[in-house]
Amino acid sequence: MNDKIALVTGAESGIGAACAAALATAGFDVAVLYFKDAEAAGKTAAVVTGAGRRSVTVQADVSDETAVEAAFSQVNTALGLPTVLVNSAGLNQSGVSVADMSTAQWLRLLGSDLTGPFLTSRRLVQDLRKAARPGRIINISSIHAHDVRAGAADYCAAKGGLKNLTETMALECASLGITVNAIAPGMILTPMNARAVADPAYRKSLEADVPLGRAGRPEEVASLAVYLASPAADYITGATLTIDGGLSLLLAEGA
Repeated sequence: MNDKIALVTGAESGIGAACAAALATAGFDVAVLYFKDAEAAGKTAAVVTGAGRRSVTVQADVSDETAVEAAFSQVNTALGLPTVLVNSAGLNQSGVSVADMSTAQWLRLLGSDLTGPFLTSRRLVQDLRKAARPGRIINISSIHAHDVRAGAADYCAAKGGLKNLTETMALECASLGITVNAIAPGMILTPMNARAVADPAYRKSLEADVPLGRAGRPEEVASLAVYLASPAADYITGATLTIDGGLSLLLAEGA
């Protein structure tokens, strides 16, 4: 890829911010797409420019088609055509059972975690196809795409859908030279796991269930994203790479 430009959604915090920083270190200019926190997005952009790369911050609700289209146009003008897209924006599970979940909550979660990646990926592929350029789409999924939990029907359904979107687009985009993969993290210390970050005792109780004995770091997920964006991953598409310290391997323990 001659022009190393990446667009990262949800880049104001957590895994998204870590991916933006890691991609900058790997030589990419990075568009920082954020939802609400402009100050946090600015800090991510400062990390990118501190690594000697260009950056732009763009506010957008990824579940809004008009906002996504406008965001891509703004990035194209400011930096050029992105060849790498990291879909990291998303919301966490509600903790509400299906019987008690409002339709608004269901649609809100699917909007951010499934419709968002659909809209951003569609626009990227349209742009790359028009320019006859190869590219990479990297979706941040979850182990809950396949290992479900009570109170998370909205989140699990969205991530399960994202897995199938990843695989379907991998088939559709192969002839265009665009690879599409997903990363499925387990317990990662991000703002989504705010209690585990702030409460060492609580975190330790959760880490007891992880075979490697600790939670993961956003930077570890970001390193995997950089790998998928690199020439070393040229022959990987339609894959979901799990990074969870072995947590999902315990599904049948005690059965």
